[in-house]
Amino acid sequence: MTNIIEIGQQVPDFTLPASTGGVMSLSQFRGRKVLLYFYPKNMTPACTQEACEFRDAHDEITAQGAVVLGISPDSLASHAKFISKNGLPFPLLSDEDHLVSEMFGVWQLKKLYGREFMGIVRSTFLIDEQGILTAEWKKVRVKGHVEKAVEEIMK
Repeated sequence: MTNIIEIGQQVPDFTLPASTGGVMSLSQFRGRKVLLYFYPKNMTPACTQEACEFRDAHDEITAQGAVVLGISPDSLASHAKFISKNGLPFPLLSDEDHLVSEMFGVWQLKKLYGREFMGIVRSTFLIDEQGILTAEWKKVRVKGHVEKAVEEIMK
């Protein structure tokens, strides 16, 4: 198991396939704050609500010089449908091997209806302009979460 990144630490660079085509690396956003949110699955009710709340706050987030990146284990094809259906103005990254999810400690054993499986625990991380992790929200409840993240960016 890899070491999990903690607040105050430099976030190692990573590169993932992006919905915008090609790949995206964390390092390409140096000089900007990055709001990195991990979510379990495209097209599910809570994930759709969360994505739409980030969409609705997108102008406010980018006005602060920040960027939003969503990460799930879904394929790029699934991301494309999700973006199109919900009008998402930010890229979604595909972590099918869950290497980045493990790096942030969000790939965990989950239980649903008595069934156990590995999956993403909904979480958000704020990375500053120098690539340092400055805030994290783990096991996020969607309601009110985006507002808290936006408030943190504005500090």
